[in-house]
Amino acid sequence: MKILVCISKTPDTTAKIAFKNGNTQFEDAGAQWIINPYDEWYALVRAIELKEKDPATIIHLVTVGGADTEAIIRKALALGGDEAYRIDASNNDSYYIAAQIAAIAQQNSYDLIFTGKETIDYNGSSVGGTIAELLDLPYISLATKFDVEATSATVTREIDGGEETAEIMLPLVVSCAKGIAEQRIPNMRGIMAARTKPLKVVAPAAIDALTTVASYELAPAKAGVKLVAADNVAELARLLHEEAKVI
Repeated sequence: MKILVCISKTPDTTAKIAFKNGNTQFEDAGAQWIINPYDEWYALVRAIELKEKDPATIIHLVTVGGADTEAIIRKALALGGDEAYRIDASNNDSYYIAAQIAAIAQQNSYDLIFTGKETIDYNGSSVGGTIAELLDLPYISLATKFDVEATSATVTREIDGGEETAEIMLPLVVSCAKGIAEQRIPNMRGIMAARTKPLKVVAPAAIDALTTVASYELAPAKAGVKLVAADNVAELARLLHEEAKVI
């Protein structure tokens, strides 16, 4: 079985957010970058678990980005990927990213394509579904359990008010959510092996992005908290009506 795991570089959740060039670009100076947690903790680790059950499984990684993403992809190799592709392009358009990944997938005939449910910077949750559409493959989102047997998979995912379990023939695309696997830390053996694992830099396909960033802006600062005595219902009602404007 061949698995493709999509990896994205995102700023650490503790990074100070700022913008440059007229608020059209993220200020990356001094920022700490990490593998998108949903890609690492859930998609990649579940692929590794499948390989542990069937050592013949091959895990390829793919990311879209410049040379600054290579430290991130090397960490993913250290966790357990066999080889990686870096598509040498920088673009934030989700269609562009999905189309680049789909072009790689078409060349290699994967049985499974795993993504995280979303990235923690843009929270778009659209890349997995777009890849599936471009490849004309079935797609399951928000998977919390995943098992494969021969040429079919059993996938449990979250739905409104409960869970849904589906059986699907391979190949397919799955976006992974909390519960599908547990976070792992690279060990020294994996870190050393990652240095020599293949990381292929490929030119991007000729694809036009559908969107561009006009500008970014920070969320407004949180307002102070006003405390109202429990017995002062009139004052609470006044604040909710005049200031919060919710009643």
